[in-house]
Amino acid sequence: MYLLFVILMVIAAILMCFIVLIQNSKGGGLASGFSSSNAIMGVRKTTDFLEKATWGLAAFMVIMSIATAYVVPTNASRGQDVILEQAQQEEKTNPYNLPSGTAAPATEAPAAETPTAPATETPVAE
Repeated sequence: MYLLFVILMVIAAILMCFIVLIQNSKGGGLASGFSSSNAIMGVRKTTDFLEKATWGLAAFMVIMSIATAYVVPTNASRGQDVILEQAQQEEKTNPYNLPSGTAAPATEAPAAETPTAPATETPVAE
């Protein structure tokens, strides 16, 4: 059910983008193409349809958002618990979180390199 609501929301969002792009802020847009003829859907009818479609899709998206919030899968909340458990386990095994008075585990120091004498340079004759 959750997946169905998400798919419907994506479709509504894409339709909303197309309808908003069709409209023109100064009353043109799709309606401007019908300015010469007053056929079945005149200029005013097209503008009314686009405005009603925009409001309808906006209301649909709000309703779908609320419905989706109620049917969110419960196993999504378990993902946070797994991360919390892993963090608590790492906190217990982290040597820097040991209580005071306990010795930190010894680490092996890298082997010391023997210093080498720098090579002497021979003067170059010019």
